[in-house]
Amino acid sequence: MASAVYLFGTRDYDEVTITDVCARAKVSKRYFYEHFRDREALAIEVQRERNEWLLRRVAAAAPPSPAGLAELFRPVLRTMVGLLRDNPETAHVIYINAPRMETRRRGVLREDARFVAVMLRSLITPEDQVRYERTLLALVAGVSEVIIDWITHGMTGDPDELAEHLTTIAVALAETLQPGGGLQPGGGL
Repeated sequence: MASAVYLFGTRDYDEVTITDVCARAKVSKRYFYEHFRDREALAIEVQRERNEWLLRRVAAAAPPSPAGLAELFRPVLRTMVGLLRDNPETAHVIYINAPRMETRRRGVLREDARFVAVMLRSLITPEDQVRYERTLLALVAGVSEVIIDWITHGMTGDPDELAEHLTTIAVALAETLQPGGGLQPGGGL
């Protein structure tokens, strides 16, 4: 797995072969096939494991009883941006190579939206579950796209500034879910 994280984290998905993974891990192809059906199965498992690693650490950064949306999102997004900056291979695996597996990417976005819903449960009680789920999916997808842009541009700029921008985006979308928020059924913001 460590070899696959490194290879998928430093190369494009299409450039990584099973032979590369086996050579770096110093294992035989037979050993590889005892654990994985093919390269895609390995990539999916690597992406899943790295995303779970990230979400565990992000969850640990969430305050237990936030007073508001900004108090919840700010430490969570600062932690996420910092972890991605400090672990560029993981960032590449989750945000650059995973989108090449579009069906898996959509599933991950839905998993991440459910994760955000759990974090928000003490602050927001959804009035319309469908609207709530769609808004959280838009929030997660939007944050992901900004992070993808940041990663593909060399992770340049102040990470705290990026985290603050992401916090502003997350709070703005989440505020639409509160009673009297800006998002109205059948309308827009």
